[in-house]
Formats: sequence, C-alpha cells, structure tokens
Amino acid sequence: MSPVYKKLREKNKQYIWHPFTQMKDYLESEPIIIKQGEGITLIDVDGNRFYDGVSSIWLNVHGHNNGEINQAIIEQLKKISHSTLLGQANVPSILLAEKIINITPNNLTKVFYSDSGSEAVEIGLKIAYQYWNLKGQDKKKSFIAMTNAYHGDTIGATSVGGMDLFHATYRELLFKTYRSSYPDIYRFDGSEEECCTDCLNKLEELIKSKHEEIAGLIVEPIVQGAAGMIMMPNGFMKQLESICKSHNILLLADEVATGFGRTGKMFACDHENIKPDIMMVAKGLTGGYLPLAATLTTEEIYSAFLGDYSEQKTFFHGHSYTGNQLGCAAAIANINLFEKNNLIDTLLEKSLLISKLLNGLNHHPHVGDVRITGMMTGIELVKNKASKQPYRWEEKMGIKVCDESKNLGMIIRPLGNVVVFMPPLVSTNEELADMISILITAIRNVCE
Repeated sequence: MSPVYKKLREKNKQYIWHPFTQMKDYLESEPIIIKQGEGITLIDVDGNRFYDGVSSIWLNVHGHNNGEINQAIIEQLKKISHSTLLGQANVPSILLAEKIINITPNNLTKVFYSDSGSEAVEIGLKIAYQYWNLKGQDKKKSFIAMTNAYHGDTIGATSVGGMDLFHATYRELLFKTYRSSYPDIYRFDGSEEECCTDCLNKLEELIKSKHEEIAGLIVEPIVQGAAGMIMMPNGFMKQLESICKSHNILLLADEVATGFGRTGKMFACDHENIKPDIMMVAKGLTGGYLPLAATLTTEEIYSAFLGDYSEQKTFFHGHSYTGNQLGCAAAIANINLFEKNNLIDTLLEKSLLISKLLNGLNHHPHVGDVRITGMMTGIELVKNKASKQPYRWEEKMGIKVCDESKNLGMIIRPLGNVVVFMPPLVSTNEELADMISILITAIRNVCE
C-alpha cells in the first residue's frame, strides 16, 4: 500500500458520502481508488489493473480514454464549454438532436435535454401529465408502473419505482401509482406463456377500470435492470404497446439502461419495432464520458404545448446544464463510432459467446438462473437451487462474489444476490473470455 493511496484513502473516508453504499461497512474496507483508464481496464493509484466488468455502472461503450471521443471534447473545449439552452441554441446540441432522432423509433421527432436518467424520466412524466391537461383530459393524472421497477431517484422517478429497498422510505413523499406485473419467469410457477398471459390479463383489468385517469404506462423495455436483470419474454413488449394504444394511454419507454446497444440492438424497443410516445435515454448517450440525458417525444405531444404566450402552455422545466456543449460533442462522437465500427453488428456474436461461456453455471448448485440479453447479464445466486430458496440479504453473497472478483482482477457490482456482468461493448472475444473466467472462479470460490 503506497503512501499516496493511504493519504487519499483517509481523505476519501473523511469527506465523501458514496451513493448506494452503507458507509459503516465502507469505512472498514480498503476501497479501490481509480486514477486512470485504458480500454476496458481501470487502473488504481498504485498501478493495479482491473477489468471494468460493469462498464462503470452500465455507462461505458467504447472503452476508457477513447481517442476520438477525447478529441471531440478537446475540440469543443477550445470553442466553448457551456452556454444556456434556455431560449437560445448551440451547435453541438442541434447536431446531436438530429443524430438521436435518426437512430430512435421513427415516430419520435423532438428532443428535450437534461443531465441524468432520473431527470429524463422526471421530464417524461411531467410532459405526459401536462399533455393530457392541455388536451382537456385533466382526469388523466396517474401512471401505471411495473412491479420492481427502477426509473431513478428523484421524487417523480421514485414514485413510479417499485423496489421497496430503494423506495419504501420515501413513500409519504410520492404520488400515487398503479402497479402491473413484469413477467418474471424465474419466480412464476408455470410456463412462460402462462406467465405472460397472467400479467397481461391483470394489466387489462386494471386499465379497463382506471383508463380514464391513467396518463401513461412507464416500462423498462425488454430488460428490467435494477430488479435483477429480469428479461421480458418475446412479444410481451409488443402486447404492452397494443394495450396502451387501444386504451388511449401514453407508452413511456425508459431506455436509460437498455439503450445504445446494451440489449444487442441500438435500443431495446428495436427488438419488436416498438414506437413509444415518450422515450428516455442517458447512460450510454455519451459513451460513458459526460452526464447527458434526453427525453424524446412525438410531434403530436410536442404540438400540444404550442400556443400564444398568454395561454401559458409552455413546458416550464429545465436544467442549468441542459444541452451542454461538451456532453453533446462527446455524444456525437459516440454515435459516430457506433456507425463507423458497425458496433451493433458485432454484438450478436459476443452475446452468444457470453451465453456459451456461462452455460456451465446453469448446473451450479448455488446459481438459480443465468439471464442474458445482448450484453446484459444477471446471475442469480441461491442457497438451494431445487427449491429456489434465496440467500438471506444479510449473508451478502452478491457482495462477497464481487469482492472476490475484485481480488482476481475485475470490478463488478451486485444487485442484492444477483451478480451483474455488463462489460463495455467493444470488449473483444478474448477479453470477454478472460472476464468470464474471473467471474466463474469468483462464484465457485465463494459459493462452494
């Protein structure tokens, strides 16, 4: 342990309150302090190298220290770092908006910028709420969200969240939300078809009784991330879309985690040609370089907000850094790299390789399920595979596996007792094989 690490460790523990972290445990640990990154590896202050097995929390796309994204930021920095988007424009935000519209579902035509996924969701909810008000349907004030949903940590995003661990404490602060079942095949005692039918029937019953007051349904398409990488069965998302449209309810697609290649398509909605009314993107938007998010809407929704100044139809919402030039420049370079390297076309082979390499874990006595879509993987650890008996929360099995993985040279982070593997999209087959070897060894070392 170097003197530099010791000094930084003391200051870190003295001054910083870390997110989603029990600080009592953290203060007793020896945390990694990152100094730099190269490709898909992170390097700490003592020169130790670690694979970035969760893309720095599902963000990084093209690797760290990518020359083209770096250069785009540098070139923009020479011009201007930021000017407000309130009532005026800037060059990168315009060019980026065009690029986003060209790669997202073709019914989406307008981009509203913000700084994080939570804010993008907050904006989407407010737009949906105000849209119906402007259309003279002011009874439409409520939303339907999925059980175990996670859409962010601001109050509106928390209101449509469904994870008690994260959200229950703030219940009295939140607005009322109706719940529908997300098809979790692993926990359903029956076939996949029966699970889907059960979820859809319950949703339709809810909508038939409450449709006059429902403004929108918000969903994480194809993969429910923070709930433990729960994968939607084929066709389920398309049926959700059909139900919403037939009952005059807006469909809000939260693509913050699933967007920009994570599910093997540019966006999860692309798997079933879904055309949401509102779509939120963030995380991979800048390739994992700078905080930037966007909420996309249709021309129909946008047009409802147009009117004379005296009518006060304006969407009164904004952020100081909305449409920040540096973030937009990074995002343009990010999308250019997708196109230049045909990155999406490489993901099927990589996803199949991940499935093949992890196949052996399906027979492990303490692995209940291995869930994979594209480059998103969740491995559920259980005490008893036959009975699906979970480990107790306080046993910290997910944390222990991730700590062992760190000791072996890869940083990953669990969701309870689900171990998440989500490497940068540019990871080579050889790097994927090396990372998965570490992952399997960590699970065996801890769980056997």
